[in-house]
Amino acid sequence: MAPAGSAGTRSRRRWRWTPRRRDLAVYGLFLLAALWVTSQIWVDPAGRVASLYSSDPAQVQFFLAHSVRVVLHGEFPFYTDQFNYPDGVNLMANTAVLALGIPMVPVTLLFGPAVSFVVLVTCGLAGTAAAWYRVLSRHVVRNPLAAAVGGWFCGFSPAMLSHANWHPNIISQFLLPFIVWRVLVITRSKRPVRDGALLALLVTVQAFINEEILLFTAMACGVFLIAVLVQRPGLWSSAWRPLGVAVAVCTVLAGSLLAYPLYVQFAGPMAYHGLSDAVRDYGNDIAAFFAPGSPTLGGNERANVNLAPNYSEENAFLGWSLALIAVGIVLWLRREPIVRALAATGAFFALLSLGERVSWWDRELFTGPWEFLVRLPLLDAVVPTRFGMITTVVVGVLLAVAVERVWALRTAEARTMRTLGVAALVMALLPIAPMPLKVTSRPPVPKFITADRWRDYVGPDQTLVPIPVPSMGNTHGMRWAATTNLDFKIPGGYFLAPRNGNTGDPGRFGGRPSGVGELLEDVASTGRTPKLDDRQRRRSLDELRHWRAAILVLPVGQHNAEPLRRTVEDLVGPARRELDVWVWDVRTLTGPSA
Repeated sequence: MAPAGSAGTRSRRRWRWTPRRRDLAVYGLFLLAALWVTSQIWVDPAGRVASLYSSDPAQVQFFLAHSVRVVLHGEFPFYTDQFNYPDGVNLMANTAVLALGIPMVPVTLLFGPAVSFVVLVTCGLAGTAAAWYRVLSRHVVRNPLAAAVGGWFCGFSPAMLSHANWHPNIISQFLLPFIVWRVLVITRSKRPVRDGALLALLVTVQAFINEEILLFTAMACGVFLIAVLVQRPGLWSSAWRPLGVAVAVCTVLAGSLLAYPLYVQFAGPMAYHGLSDAVRDYGNDIAAFFAPGSPTLGGNERANVNLAPNYSEENAFLGWSLALIAVGIVLWLRREPIVRALAATGAFFALLSLGERVSWWDRELFTGPWEFLVRLPLLDAVVPTRFGMITTVVVGVLLAVAVERVWALRTAEARTMRTLGVAALVMALLPIAPMPLKVTSRPPVPKFITADRWRDYVGPDQTLVPIPVPSMGNTHGMRWAATTNLDFKIPGGYFLAPRNGNTGDPGRFGGRPSGVGELLEDVASTGRTPKLDDRQRRRSLDELRHWRAAILVLPVGQHNAEPLRRTVEDLVGPARRELDVWVWDVRTLTGPSA
């Protein structure tokens, strides 16, 4: 007969806290945190959107619907004329998130692009934190708590939270830790060809998530390696050969895989060179590094006014306590080469993130170094404020290193140091703890669209024209098209395109200027009905013919719907009410015989 205590012993063995279970618990914690952050959107994905700006989510949902057409209909993935018809949009130059959208096709088909959007945001936050935890715990620190702290901050920093409501492509950084680690591995690789090929595959996938973040990663790796070699130049003699071979293999393989997509991006239809002037000088205020981000426990939107270009670009907000602790970590561990290299990397990109004009509390101080880099190839398409995200990752790694060093102390004061370390962590991380993203309701997609009534009017080479015409500030029409998986074309939209519609021009938001679009946008915002003359009517009809418009659609519940209805009736004649919209059938006015 077995001893009485054997059952209890077996039970304890069965529930032993293994490394695998510990890792799963950490991943579960990150997922719960991501669900907490996105909880307000999960309540009603189709009916809720970021409270401050709604354009970017509509654009991403449009791109997710495009991925459905790529998979189901074999459509060209890098360009589409389903919006901005007939000029179309260069999707490679607009971050069409194909590496995220294509795996999400089943979700988009079953539940719609709005659900896919919130799934990507949730997985982007949790996945990035989990990936950094994985790399830090396996290759940088041995203490699981240290890796968890570093992973947490990399995944849920104020910079990540600020992008979460708008840019799933930017917060989906789960490949970056592995890219960084592979770059470090190839400096001492025994199989540089294999390691270069693995790096090339990671680079290729990341290019179809977000090229800008990939460029940042490459720049950060370069600066970090230079900082290490400056301190230990003897490493170069053993590192240059495997590094050279692996980089050459990576360049050839990734270059081959990306050659055609990059050709389309830079020389294909509707390609542009350089960002719009509206965002080229986006930079961080120095004071932003000492303020908590808006979507955090200690954040205050009013206090952050003018410290960042807008609330979706709070890329530098560490809070004063974490900023001081980060500096303290560097001073404490300054004898360690890795810490000095991290500090140099973080400081370098923090400086670049200040943009062309360095400011303190919105007062310009002097010209920043970005002024001399902004016109260089590739860098002319970078938003400088986002360099602050590199500094954020550096701070996360410094936190992981510092926590491990504190927990590794074996002196008589070790317990006191650990207590102080915990207190410092709480003081640093509590003010910037993530809070649920703020959302607001948005108009539902009209039943006229969801019930497929539009199919009675719109042919394959015709457009449905939402009123107001889709633009950067009016993206509801893009959501209509996305819910049908882009079964109809629309004019206009929110995207980046060459300024004058000619490939190679500098970029601008939106397509060619539209007289009727600007007219209706003004009516929608002011509620004033303009007096139109025959010349304006003729120009408007010419634009409708250029768009091959079949119908114009105005939701009955649209803001300032009545002035809009009167204006459109003055342009093309009386409307007909169908379900919850006003419809103008203009096929007789815009057809070939008109």
